[in-house]
Amino acid sequence: MNFNLKLKTALLFFVACSCYSYAQSQDFSFKNYNWDEKQTKVDIPAKYKDEKEAILERNIKIEFVSGKNSALQYYLSHEKTYINSDDAVERNNKIYIPYASNENVITTKARVILKSGKVIELKKGDIKEETDEERGIKFKYFAVNGLEKGAVIETIFILEETPEIKGHTIKMQDEYPIAKSTFQLIYPDHLLFKTKSYNGLSEPVIAEKTPSAKLNTLTITENDTPALDDDEKYANWNTNIKRFRYKLDENLANGAKNLYNFKEFSTNLYERFHPVYSKKDQKVIDDFCKGIAKSADVQEQVWNIENKIKKTINYSRYIDGQESLQDIIKTKQANQSDIIRLYIAVFTTMGVENNLVFTSSRYKVAFDKDFESYENLDDLLFYFPAIKKFMTPLEVEYRIPLIPEQLAGTNGLFIKEKAFAGTKMGIGEVAMIDIPGTDITHDVMDITVDFSKDLENPTVTDKIQFGGYSALNFQPIKDFAPADQYKTILKSIAENYTVETEYKTLTTENDGVEFIGKKPFVMNVTFEGKDLIRKAGDNYLFSVGQTIGKQMELYQENKRVLPVEINYPHSYTRKIRIILPEGATVKNLDKFNMNKTANVNGKTEAAFVSKYEKKGNEIIVENTEYYNVLNYPLENFEAYRAVINAAADFNKIVIILNK
Repeated sequence: MNFNLKLKTALLFFVACSCYSYAQSQDFSFKNYNWDEKQTKVDIPAKYKDEKEAILERNIKIEFVSGKNSALQYYLSHEKTYINSDDAVERNNKIYIPYASNENVITTKARVILKSGKVIELKKGDIKEETDEERGIKFKYFAVNGLEKGAVIETIFILEETPEIKGHTIKMQDEYPIAKSTFQLIYPDHLLFKTKSYNGLSEPVIAEKTPSAKLNTLTITENDTPALDDDEKYANWNTNIKRFRYKLDENLANGAKNLYNFKEFSTNLYERFHPVYSKKDQKVIDDFCKGIAKSADVQEQVWNIENKIKKTINYSRYIDGQESLQDIIKTKQANQSDIIRLYIAVFTTMGVENNLVFTSSRYKVAFDKDFESYENLDDLLFYFPAIKKFMTPLEVEYRIPLIPEQLAGTNGLFIKEKAFAGTKMGIGEVAMIDIPGTDITHDVMDITVDFSKDLENPTVTDKIQFGGYSALNFQPIKDFAPADQYKTILKSIAENYTVETEYKTLTTENDGVEFIGKKPFVMNVTFEGKDLIRKAGDNYLFSVGQTIGKQMELYQENKRVLPVEINYPHSYTRKIRIILPEGATVKNLDKFNMNKTANVNGKTEAAFVSKYEKKGNEIIVENTEYYNVLNYPLENFEAYRAVINAAADFNKIVIILNK
């Protein structure tokens, strides 16, 4: 739940609906909740007076109200935020209403208490609307006028929602300090919830039902929660904050136990997606499969199937479901459920063993194998046991073995087929989703700098191979962008390696979707290197390091708080061949000798190693750089940073040439 902006996401398409449905608004314990109307001053605790922004109070309540055949959830957010900098004023001049539609918004209130004691209460007329053009979503917000440093913004929102009982996370830490934070879950006493606290969050206290209302209240209270910056590079903020998870586990009214468990989920999913096909449907699938090239190599076969479906069927989460496989193929339209039905039917027909895998982004709600929750079953993959590779069925630009990196390096629920007494059924097992390693995402640079004809204007020739995820940044563009736009994009890519000098020639190889996951993207560039040369008396200063392109430099002004987590393992191999004219001398070659490493658990998992040799009129410089694992503990940060910065240091190397 984002306390400033709550975006509803679609429920998992595959989960059978529970018996809950909307009913008329009912009574709930905080229906008449309000702020202190007489308050004209907020006392700022001494420890927060110098903060640029601080949350003085955050009070979240969720209450379940059940009727005879329905249930509702009521959500309350009450927050007081201290504004004490120009940046904070600018950041808070819009207070977003935490639901895109007013349909189920019961209470929306906001006010500003100025340092002088003046209170500005925002009215309905202050509500504006803006549109996120990229996602096509409209947001409503209060436009705050008169906000100044030293002020306090106070908001109250009450929403009526569908109950979130299959798994939900409450964030109890923010990028700003929180003086007091309270979360309450209020529910009928016949319900029992499973809960878990993370990263030092206190355990909940449960107050038993009151005589007048058969309700239990689960409460977590945290005081003086420090800020956790969300702008540290190469970090996973959502995983490291204090947070709380819950899900409905038992219903004493009907005796149901271990609700929303992976075993039941796996069984139901398998049955849904492995029906007995009618002769008509099977013929349609057989005909569809005739257009797919067959291969004895399993990975090649999967690639062919994936390519066929992604190129012929238009997938959209928002398309209405098709009744049959025939309709999917005929209309070339499919929603999430339809596309999975089609993939499984094709895999079954073509004899490709597969497991459907459910997981969640490690950057949003990391999969916890010890807490069974449907909240972790939000994203889909296929796994192929014969080759131990994964495939994403939904993202059109990916091809096996590449999958969205945020879904790898975490656990997932693998739904495997097992036979018992001749009957096939789905069994769920939690296992790691491995991410392709540095052998896949491996970039190779082969650079020749030829001074033999002109010491002031060498000819530079680059051949750059981008592998795996690096190639994925470029290869799909050709198939989705107009030709003239593609040329402009290639030019901008080349500028990173030509020091923004106009290139003489530029060619590419293996661009287009048909090469994704198969071959590296190759860029061949030649350009004049005069902008890499500066004359100083009789010497020529050659900025050789710039030939490898711009490099990231990792600064850390404040003490590092979060461990390192990168998107995917990757490696680089670079070779620079410098050809000198007869009789030329060169200095500073020792700068090419570099060796920076980072160890994790006694093993070198990141490194930048460079060396050179001189053979007659040629200088050969070779370096390797790699990051083998996703996670580098906090105690290894400085070593990791030294590796990252070594490439930037190499980028700055200048050698001295003389005729």
